[in-house]
Amino acid sequence: MISVEGLKVEFNATPLFEDVSYVINKKDRIALVGKNGAGKSTMLKILAGLQQPTEGTVAVPRDCTIGYLPQVMVLSDEHTVMEEAEMAFEHIAEMQADIDRMNRELAERTDYESEAYQKLIERFTHENERFLLMGGTNYHAEIERTLQGLGFSRTDFDRPTSEFSGGWRMRIELAKLLLRRPDVLLLDEPTNHLDIESIQWLENFLATRANAVVLVSHDRAFLNNVTTRTIEISCGRIYDYKVKYDEFVVLRRERREQQLRAYENQQKQIEDTEAFIERFRYKATKAVQVQSRIKQLEKIERIEVDEEDNSALRLKFTCSSRSGNYPVICEDVAKAYGDHVVFHDVNLTINRGEKVAFVGKNGEGKSTLVKCIMGEIADYTGRLTLGHNVQIGYFAQNQAQLLDENLTVFDTIDRVAVGDIRLKIRDILGAFMFGGEASDKKVKVLSGGERTRLAMIKLLLEPVNFLILDEPTNHLDMRSKDVLKEAIRDFDGTVIIVSHDRDFLDGLATKVYEFGGGVVKEHLGGIYDFIRSKSLTSDPSGLTPDPSGLTPNPFPKERGGRLDSLFVSNNKKNAATTPLSSGEGAGVRLWQEQKELNKRLKKLERRVAECEEGIGQTEAAIAIVEEKLATPEGASDMSLYEQHQKLKQQLDSLMEEWDAASTELEEARK
Repeated sequence: MISVEGLKVEFNATPLFEDVSYVINKKDRIALVGKNGAGKSTMLKILAGLQQPTEGTVAVPRDCTIGYLPQVMVLSDEHTVMEEAEMAFEHIAEMQADIDRMNRELAERTDYESEAYQKLIERFTHENERFLLMGGTNYHAEIERTLQGLGFSRTDFDRPTSEFSGGWRMRIELAKLLLRRPDVLLLDEPTNHLDIESIQWLENFLATRANAVVLVSHDRAFLNNVTTRTIEISCGRIYDYKVKYDEFVVLRRERREQQLRAYENQQKQIEDTEAFIERFRYKATKAVQVQSRIKQLEKIERIEVDEEDNSALRLKFTCSSRSGNYPVICEDVAKAYGDHVVFHDVNLTINRGEKVAFVGKNGEGKSTLVKCIMGEIADYTGRLTLGHNVQIGYFAQNQAQLLDENLTVFDTIDRVAVGDIRLKIRDILGAFMFGGEASDKKVKVLSGGERTRLAMIKLLLEPVNFLILDEPTNHLDMRSKDVLKEAIRDFDGTVIIVSHDRDFLDGLATKVYEFGGGVVKEHLGGIYDFIRSKSLTSDPSGLTPDPSGLTPNPFPKERGGRLDSLFVSNNKKNAATTPLSSGEGAGVRLWQEQKELNKRLKKLERRVAECEEGIGQTEAAIAIVEEKLATPEGASDMSLYEQHQKLKQQLDSLMEEWDAASTELEEARK
C-alpha cells in the first residue's frame, strides 16, 4: 500500500538515516524499533505526510487512508467524551453518499467487461467493506465498546473532556483513531498512558480487527502480541525482518555472527592474495599469476558487517544503609476527596529488600498511596508507618517534564550535585550516554527518553535504601529499560514500582498490589502469576484472540463497583448453589489456609515493627540520660542513675520480645 524509496533525512547536515527502502503491505503488523534518537518518530511523521525527507519518496495510493497517533498532541476541551468520539464518524455521511453514487453507476453502466468497470467494482467493494466495518449508521455501539475497552465507564461518556488528565484524553484520541478504521495505523508509543487491561484490549483489537499497523513501542510484550514484522533503525540504516520482536533479536544476532565469520574468512583470503602479489610482483616468471591474482582481488565483492550500536547505559543504585525490617506498614489506611473514596481499609506490609508492583487502572489510587508514603498527602485516615532509618528516593511520572528546559544537561546535574560528586559529573553523564557534546545540549531539545534518563541521574545522586518509581519506563528504549531493570534487581534496598509494562515487571516484582474499586488486594508471585489469576490472558507469552474481535471486560464488577475476588466466594448461599469439584475444594482449602497464615504473618510483622520502634525510642532516651550523666551536675543526681537502669531493663525486655517475635516470624515464613 505504501512504498518507501531511497529515503534520507538530515539534521544540520548530519544524516539520521539514508538509503531506506521498504513497502508496507495490507494487513502488515510492523514494529519500528531502535534506540532513542534513531529516527523512529521521524519515520512515522514522514509516513503520515507531516514531515518531508531530505531525499527519497513515499508513494501512497490516492484512496489509502492513514491514521497517526503522535506521542504528544493538542487536545480539544469543548466536548463530552461521547461527542469527541462521535467525531470519528463525521465522514460517514460522505462515505454513504459515495457508496450510493457508485451503486447507481454500477446499475446504469453496461460495459461489464471493461477495465474501468472492474476497478469501479473493486473500489465499491473496498469502500462498502470499510463502511460496514465501521458500523454503518449504527456506530454508537461500536463507540461504546471501544471507549470501554480503553478503560472508560459509561458514567464517563457525558463528562467533558476537560475533566480528564492528559493520559485519559490521549485515550479518547486513540479511540477516535481506531473507530475511523484507516488503511494504515501509525502509532507512536500508544501504551504509555494505558493500564494492563486496556493494553491487552488494544493488543486484541490491533491483532484481529485493524488493517495495516506500524507502531513504535518499547513494551516488548505488546510488540510480541501484535506484530509479525520488525523493522530496526540502527546507525542510519534499516533491517527488515518478517518476524515478531523476540525472534528478530535472535535472528539479528545470528545474522551478525554469520557476517563476522564470512568477513574474517574473506579478510584472510584477501591478505593471502595481497601477500602473493607483493612477494612475486617483480619476478618475470610469476607475472601471469600476479596479474591473475590482481584481477581476482578486484573482482571480490567486499563483505560488510552491520555496524553495531555499542553505546550503552550503565546504571547502579547505591543502597545508603540498612533500613528496618518493615519500611512500610499500612493499617486501615483510607483516602477520599470529598465524596469520592480513592481507597479504603488498605492493610499491607512491605518487607525490607522486597520489590513490589502497584498495578491497576489509572485513577484507582496508585500514585495517591505513593504520595501518602512520601508524606506529600497527610490527610488520610488509618495508620501508615515508615520503618526505622528509611531513606526514600522518588521518581515521579512527570519528573522528566519538571526539568528546566533552558538549562543544559551539564547545568541540570551541576545544580543538584554536592561535594566531591561535582568533580565526576562528566563521568556520570558519559555513563548515561550524555558524553561529549551531548552534555551541552539544552533540555528543551532532548527526546522523551533522554529527559527520563536525565531525571534518573538526579535520583542517583542521593544514596537511598527505598526506591519508589512511578512509571519509570515511559519513553525509555528497550536497552535502557533492560539496564534499569537489572539495576533495580541488583539494588539491595526496597522498591515499589508503579508500572503497566508487563515485560519490565516480569522477573522483577515478587508481589503485586492490585488497585481497583476502592480496595487494594495483595497477590503473591510475579506479574504473570497475577495476570493468569485474573484471567486477563490465557498465557503469558501471547494473547488468545476473541473470534468476534471484541474482548469482554475481564474484570467483572460486583455490587458497589469492586472487582470480584480471585477466589471462590465465602458467601454461604453462593457456596451452596455452586458445587465444587475436588480440585476446586482443595483450592478453597489451600486459600483459606494461606489466608490464615497471612493474617498470622501480618500480626507477627506488626509485633516486630512495634518492638523495633520501641527499641529506637528507648535507645534515644538512654542516649539523652547518658548525656546528662556526663555533666558534673548529672553525675551527682542519683535519680538519673535509677532512670538509666530502668531504661536499660526496658531495652533488654524489648530486645528479648523482638528476638522471640522475629524467630517466630522466620519460622512461620518457612
